[in-house]
Amino acid sequence: MPAIAERLKNVSISASAAMTQRARDLAAKGVKVVSLSSGEPDFPTPIHAIEAAHAAALAGDTKYPPMDGTPALKAAIANKFKRDNNLNYDASQIVVSGGGKQVIFNAMLATCNPGDEVVIPTPSWVSYADIVKFAGGIPVPVACPQQAGFKLRAEDLEAAITPRTKWLFLNFPSNPTGAACSRAEMAAIAEVMLRHPHVWIMTDDIYEHLVYDGFEFCTIAEVEPRLYDRVLTMNGVSKAYAMTGWRLGFCGGPKDLIAAISNVNGQNSGGITTVTQAAATAALKGPQDLLKTRAEIYKERRDFVLGKLAEIEGLRCHKPEGAFYIFPNIAELIGKTSKGGRKIETDVDFVMALVDEHHVATVQGAAYGMSPFFRISYATSMEQLAEACARIAQFCKDMK
Repeated sequence: MPAIAERLKNVSISASAAMTQRARDLAAKGVKVVSLSSGEPDFPTPIHAIEAAHAAALAGDTKYPPMDGTPALKAAIANKFKRDNNLNYDASQIVVSGGGKQVIFNAMLATCNPGDEVVIPTPSWVSYADIVKFAGGIPVPVACPQQAGFKLRAEDLEAAITPRTKWLFLNFPSNPTGAACSRAEMAAIAEVMLRHPHVWIMTDDIYEHLVYDGFEFCTIAEVEPRLYDRVLTMNGVSKAYAMTGWRLGFCGGPKDLIAAISNVNGQNSGGITTVTQAAATAALKGPQDLLKTRAEIYKERRDFVLGKLAEIEGLRCHKPEGAFYIFPNIAELIGKTSKGGRKIETDVDFVMALVDEHHVATVQGAAYGMSPFFRISYATSMEQLAEACARIAQFCKDMK
């Protein structure tokens, strides 16, 4: 076997993917596992998107696709940006990739030099820091504590920026906390960024349509147009349209940056499968009422889980504004011992004991850069959520 490249030595396996696989392994052995570890909608892909993919395949649209996206899809994306975000991007400012993760990966490979710093509000999605490391950059976590609503404070951002800072990542609504920034809070972040013109901004808006209680989503290039030429606005069809397996993300940004990202895209994958592009075009152009309908269902699930967790002694939960995650604080349970005899010294101990003893799969907060917490995904049925909450309650109650 050849020697593994040095670049992989500091890149870890995704904790959420690892826990999801652990749940699958237990289920294969006949164990009834309730998995709350995967950030994957349980709704079906819209039927009109599936029909569009089928029609494209039957029509012979199965050849090599354009490297940066089909004209029809790019037009649909441009219309989506205008409709939903009041942002104007023409075709030359848009590129399509194999999921939102690949957009970020390609952008970092296209722009990061060794030693470049990337500011990441934390807790954050497990892959951000590892993608930055893979590209030779240095992730700079900035704590967004629970008492601040898990949001990025302007003064903390200001303190983190140095002459080596290349990028700021933004992800609101957030994975893993569900926290979202109001327009005023985003404007405060924008004011800081206006003072640092050497820093680019990557905004991951994948949970844009999953907001609750009348909360209004905003994205930074819309809030502060003077930042438009320094912002890469990333989105996709995975969360809003329940199209995770179709693997399609997209972004809009300055032409030169988009051309560089497209160049990387062309070397590591090529164009995205044609039938997926047809499906995504239909999803973006078709009826949008399903977005509100599904968001209402997610809100019901959020409220149910929050209510159940509030009854469990030792857990403290922030009420998320969006996404489909809850990020409970387990500080009061650290130092206790589970009924199965496991000493709970960290949130890793907590989630491992929970899955082994009560067969509920969650993800430790350490994977997202903040302990002692754990992440629950409520993107599953009420029946599953009720069962999971009952098991978590019993697990915590039995601790000594």
